[in-house]
Amino acid sequence: MSPVEDQGAYRAFLARRRAEIEARIAAACERVGRDASEVRVFAVSKTVGPEEVVSAMAAGYTCFAENRPQELVRKLAALEAAGVDVPRFDMIGNLQKNKVNAVLGRATVIQSVSSAHLAEAVSRRAAERGIVARVLLEVNVSGEETKGGFAPAELAQWAEHIADLPGIQPEGLMTMAPAHEPVEDRETFRGLRELRDSLETETGLVLPVLSCGMSDDFEIAVEEGSTLVRLGRVVFDHDYTPAAGDPATKRD
Repeated sequence: MSPVEDQGAYRAFLARRRAEIEARIAAACERVGRDASEVRVFAVSKTVGPEEVVSAMAAGYTCFAENRPQELVRKLAALEAAGVDVPRFDMIGNLQKNKVNAVLGRATVIQSVSSAHLAEAVSRRAAERGIVARVLLEVNVSGEETKGGFAPAELAQWAEHIADLPGIQPEGLMTMAPAHEPVEDRETFRGLRELRDSLETETGLVLPVLSCGMSDDFEIAVEEGSTLVRLGRVVFDHDYTPAAGDPATKRD
């Protein structure tokens, strides 16, 4: 049975899973002396349809994220057509300059500004519309060739320039960690926090948001200072199980 064939059962599953996620975040916060209210959960809806988004809203989720501009546009249009009070949607995936106009005014925050050229394109098009685009600056902390984003040293050179651009407001940093590598994950998340701290000290910028942590590593991210976790499979997938090395697995 697909989730949309039995919305009641699916919503009950989503609510149970949400309670489990919140408990895991609370435990991670307790381990490092943080308050769980400091961490916001985004449900990454890239693998589900608008009906599942509505079910997730009924289960208590208020923030969602998409990684493709066209899917962001499609979901928002479907929700609006259905008369749904559209929740917050952020853009988290690779964003090409020719897709900036599709995202502006739709995404609450563009979490994946990965280069100075992209920041300038967002700035220019936002200023043309008379709006201010809220963004996170994506950093390739781990240095993996397959990942996009600023190198940490590169961002240190460009951060003030980007903050001075019209029509754009950097609110923090975003990164992704190596898959299924708990030690490297921790180093990556810690590196993002330390980079943020140094940027704030050296430039005077205020960058409160640290977007890091996904289904298989969000507890480590929370322990290292994440304020925003991006969860897809652990939210929506009945068959999700923690990856080997995940803190949840270690505690079982």
